[in-house]
Amino acid sequence: MELTSASFAHGESIPVRHTCDGANSSPPLAWSGVPDGAKSLALIVDDPDAPDPAAPRRVWVHWLLYNIAPALTSLPEGGARSPTPREAREGLNDSGDPGYEGPCPPIGRHRYYHRLFALDAILPDLGPRASRRDLDAAMRGHVLDQAELMGTYARR
Repeated sequence: MELTSASFAHGESIPVRHTCDGANSSPPLAWSGVPDGAKSLALIVDDPDAPDPAAPRRVWVHWLLYNIAPALTSLPEGGARSPTPREAREGLNDSGDPGYEGPCPPIGRHRYYHRLFALDAILPDLGPRASRRDLDAAMRGHVLDQAELMGTYARR
């Protein structure tokens, strides 16, 4: 599978409009190569560079979206602020809200991983307070393939 964005290439800087310093709109995402046996897709956007003295290895979750129909091939810019695909469900980001939370690193340049997973199942509804841990547990044993797009951001 391949995951791309019209806003930034893998390893490049994420435009300000997709961050807390701009409109905080989710970037447009497009994908291809979903395996034939896929029943759903899941998207996880996270930042492994988020400092937290209480949990130094913490990965900050910016967006959880699951049960995306495998026939869908893209999400538009700002897709997290418009209605999500009808069948899809959103989990909570680490600010405790559903939907996309753009990059807003307190210090330095951070990496933001957008990972799309092709699953061999439609996941159960994990509820309105679903966390990354809940989604990871539900996906366990169901991943057929995955694609990754990484962008960076540093505040001025």
